[in-house]
Amino acid sequence: MADLNKQNEQEQLPTASAEDVEFSEELADSNDKTAAARAAEADRRAEAYEGE
Repeated sequence: MADLNKQNEQEQLPTASAEDVEFSEELADSNDKTAAARAAEADRRAEAYEGE
């Protein structure tokens, strides 16, 4: 029964797929800044990708 409750909770969690969020440099911690840098690098790789 506990597994079913956990599954129901997870199904109700919101998702942030391709959602625009505002980034505040003044409120960002080191994890936020690392994530922003990784996202920018991923965007550069995606733009440069020409397919196989």
